[in-house]
Amino acid sequence: MAKLAAEGRFSGVVLLSHRGRTVLSRSYGMADREKGIRNHEGIAFSLGSAGKPFGAVAVLQLAQQGKLSLSDTVGTHLKGYADGIAEQVTIHHLLTGTSGLETPDEDVRRVFQSREEVHEYYEQWIRQSEPVAAPGTRTGHSGADVVIPALIVEAVSGKPYWDYVQENVFGRCGMTGSGFWTRPRWLTDEHIAHPYMTLADGSQVDAVRNLDEGSPSPDVLGKNPGRSFIDAPGDGGFATAPDLVRFACALGDGTVLHRPWAELLTGAKIPHSGSSFGAYGMPVRIADGQWVFGRGGGNPGVSAHWSVYPYTGWVGVVLGNCDGLPLQEIVGRETQAITGASPGDGGGG
Repeated sequence: MAKLAAEGRFSGVVLLSHRGRTVLSRSYGMADREKGIRNHEGIAFSLGSAGKPFGAVAVLQLAQQGKLSLSDTVGTHLKGYADGIAEQVTIHHLLTGTSGLETPDEDVRRVFQSREEVHEYYEQWIRQSEPVAAPGTRTGHSGADVVIPALIVEAVSGKPYWDYVQENVFGRCGMTGSGFWTRPRWLTDEHIAHPYMTLADGSQVDAVRNLDEGSPSPDVLGKNPGRSFIDAPGDGGFATAPDLVRFACALGDGTVLHRPWAELLTGAKIPHSGSSFGAYGMPVRIADGQWVFGRGGGNPGVSAHWSVYPYTGWVGVVLGNCDGLPLQEIVGRETQAITGASPGDGGGG
């Protein structure tokens, strides 16, 4: 990591914890270059897709309370969807990425100005989803699979998704440095890392302070994470590395979900490639004979990954705020160090 940081390819925090005790913690680079604020353990980073499992936890909390069933269809809780979605797609399908739905591309150039505007956009966006395969067919990274469960959480709990997760996930886990924060706070709070996005000429800019700039990378062409006033329901958020360890520990000790429900969250549901499987909101895999679960995420100027090794009590966290990080290789080395598995067994986003 020090070598990557020296090459300008890593700025952020790496942390390894064993049974809740920090074994290794290293911080590199700047959280805010303009203000001269260095990265450290107390800095919160944008998570991207690494925050999606929070939504699955929220759904399972409500299922644990008997307020919904995983076999409920979309139409059980939400109105206005076509019959093929409302009557056939279940919460289980959505959480496993097997809804058979395809969602149109997002408008990545739109600059949002309020929570209400973000919520309205994503609610209307996922209503444009269309069935492209039978429910139960793996369709991957559909926006509907993320946003619809979050809207169901809202319908059942009576609270905005962001507030529900803040109170019932972050709050219960003691994740005091984590949240679904808005762009004004991102700009002013010295405990939040700014994403440094690489432009076509190789230069880096602070994405939150330069909303007119977009990524030249083909897979996220034109995107700038700072344009989202707040992350979409079911996605993203901010967390510190120690808070992600707290989340992992809370999953293991019954704090955030009763143990059978936590095991349901991380249990293998859908076979992927090799020894990797789909669980609820995250991939799980077998590495050198033991289960590993976690989630990765990325955006221009954003890299995040957390891994839990439940058999041995290890947790690994990598949080970065610049482009160019070989995240899969880093997680592979982490897995090798903890389990003895070959580096090729790492990754999983």
